[in-house]
Amino acid sequence: MSTRPFSPINQEHADALAALVGPRNVSTEAEKLAAYSRDEVPASAWDRPYTAEALVFAESTEDVSKILAYANAHRIAVTPRGAGTGLSGGAVPACGGIVLSLEKMNRILELDEENLTVTVEPGVVTSEITKLASAHKLLYAGDPCSGDASFIGGNVAENAGGNKVIKYGATGAQVLGLEAVLADGRIVRFGGKRRKDVTGYDFVHLLVGSEGTLAVVTEVTLKLLPMPEHNVDLLAAFSDLESAIAFVPKIVTQTRILPASIEYIDHQALSLAQRYLNCTLPAGDAGAHLIIQLEGNDPEILADEYERVGDLCLEHGAFEVFVADNRTAKDKLWKARKSIPEAISTFYSHYLKEDVVVPVSKIPALLEAVKDLCTRYPVTFVSFGHAGDGNIHLSLLSGEDTTDWKTPLHEAQEALYRIVESMGGTLSGEHGIGLKRRDLVGFFLDETQQELIRRVKTAFDPNGILNPFKIVPWTTSS
Repeated sequence: MSTRPFSPINQEHADALAALVGPRNVSTEAEKLAAYSRDEVPASAWDRPYTAEALVFAESTEDVSKILAYANAHRIAVTPRGAGTGLSGGAVPACGGIVLSLEKMNRILELDEENLTVTVEPGVVTSEITKLASAHKLLYAGDPCSGDASFIGGNVAENAGGNKVIKYGATGAQVLGLEAVLADGRIVRFGGKRRKDVTGYDFVHLLVGSEGTLAVVTEVTLKLLPMPEHNVDLLAAFSDLESAIAFVPKIVTQTRILPASIEYIDHQALSLAQRYLNCTLPAGDAGAHLIIQLEGNDPEILADEYERVGDLCLEHGAFEVFVADNRTAKDKLWKARKSIPEAISTFYSHYLKEDVVVPVSKIPALLEAVKDLCTRYPVTFVSFGHAGDGNIHLSLLSGEDTTDWKTPLHEAQEALYRIVESMGGTLSGEHGIGLKRRDLVGFFLDETQQELIRRVKTAFDPNGILNPFKIVPWTTSS
């Protein structure tokens, strides 16, 4: 890969940064640099080590402004970083330079009950927003499975989806306003507490999902909703994955009920979760599970709805439907669902975690095609994810005793992408492109679209210092 001539960080730069934000906020210690130069993508995925030359913590918007202004003036690459829970290499410093940690910007600034908004800094853990809203009988509907660990800034950078997209939309649907710092240090505000705004371009939602390549978000205003008083989770056990997935569209079309969540777990994922948690789930040997969450304010109406959905499950192939209507039962289901990525990382060394999206009606055909793909390449797969919105978390796995494990995995990955593209799908629903998928984005974005991305990047960041060489392929002349 060609790289722009970014300036390496020397002692003079380190001292200047320390003078700007304080010595406690600048480190060049090798151990810290290694820890902050990675996310959840395993190091074995990279062609070489990628390590920052300086770790800089910001404590305020003004700190971010000073850091970026200095970096821009001296042509130093800057990689913004949240909690490091990403799965695309978005927080991996592709060109060395500065890793800019936002973890100290962790204040909840305001809960506005009149306008139903909450304003926070980017280093706030997502679940803390959910808890605060809930304490006021309000709902923050952004619900990524990593919410107990991820920062809201990272959610915004990746436009994280999660469990409730089918009803409420992804993170971007919750974002009303942003404060951000441009590459040259200028502080700008886009949007606000208002619910409608067509004055100029929609810069709020351009920055959401831009993976830290356009600006550094330093404040987020999020939409809140009235909290439904009651919710119930149904666990529907099917003998095979095909029946479970084929049933998903019928939940809405035949009952006219829109669940908050429709998640699926295949047999392999179910087995891994139980092994990882050392627990047994209801119908733990099923071919597939669906988790269907319903919510409402009237307990009698809700009971009628979940009975209708449960009966429909049984009519369409489920052999058992369990009702989780208390905290313990709900937590057990969701803990198993959320543990699957960690279980895969624990029990397998060689894998590719994919995040593809297809139209919901195409999910059965996609999974059938993946089964066929695994007969042509020496790989297996585990799948789970957001059946209600077509976002499939599909991990391709290679045997532990395989010497050349990268070649079959990457060949199978490219075959998967061709299948997904042929079905009107796309590369990523919520994990992002980052460094991991950058060179594969051409399967889904033609050169005109890629060039538009480069032009937008250049408009925001003429020197290309912000999270460089991410999302689309770049050259020194780009």
